[in-house]
Amino acid sequence: MRDLQLSLNQTQRVRLEAALDELQTVAPAAAVTVADTIPVNDEDNILKGHGTSDQDGEVVATLCGVVERVNKLVYVRTLRARYKPEVGDIIVGRVIEIAPKRWRLEINFSQDAVLMLSSMNLPDGIQRRRTAVDELNMRTIFEENDVICAEVRGFQHDGSLHLQARSQKYGKLERGQLLVVPAYLVKRRKQHFHHLEQYDVDLILGCNGFIWTAEASVSSNIEINNMLGAEFYVQTAEREVKRRADLLRKKSGAR
Repeated sequence: MRDLQLSLNQTQRVRLEAALDELQTVAPAAAVTVADTIPVNDEDNILKGHGTSDQDGEVVATLCGVVERVNKLVYVRTLRARYKPEVGDIIVGRVIEIAPKRWRLEINFSQDAVLMLSSMNLPDGIQRRRTAVDELNMRTIFEENDVICAEVRGFQHDGSLHLQARSQKYGKLERGQLLVVPAYLVKRRKQHFHHLEQYDVDLILGCNGFIWTAEASVSSNIEINNMLGAEFYVQTAEREVKRRADLLRKKSGAR
């Protein structure tokens, strides 16, 4: 590819050289650029996928990236593609909308993710059926622009992404900074929660390229959750008292 005579300006030439060097660094054996031939065995009845084309009986790459093989399917995965979620991924997202019984989150995906009210633990910690009062108090749990850590639960038939946050390690993230990097830089690992003891900093590496960094908390997560749960319970009771008092006042005025 480097030997091809292309009419490129100086900026394009520098960008191309940088991309080629990055490809060789990431995966020298599997990296391809546009017009590179992908070696395949014709006897295997290979299926040509995204980023490939058939030219003169050879499989040719139409994108710069890394060759991936799934059974008989051969395709090219671009390095700077958008995040492609998988079930079980740990993600960090930002609330952009509060809808009936659900929150919508921006997670660097082609569609917004959905966190259902029934797919998370309530702050009071009690396992119970969600009521209309819980739905009215959704904004006291998460509101717009809140940053949340959750796990990918699954996909619906329309392609929408559903999350769950039923563990104490998930939920609202506060007193920290959200960093955004290309999703391909974050590799899927068994552990995405890290504590940098040298700097006393906690990190959450979201598979979607959203990284949360914050000063390590002195209190344990259990103590914080207990405190928030008690406050939520008190606020819910106070709001319910006020609501009923307002109803009685209106009824008395109507008479």
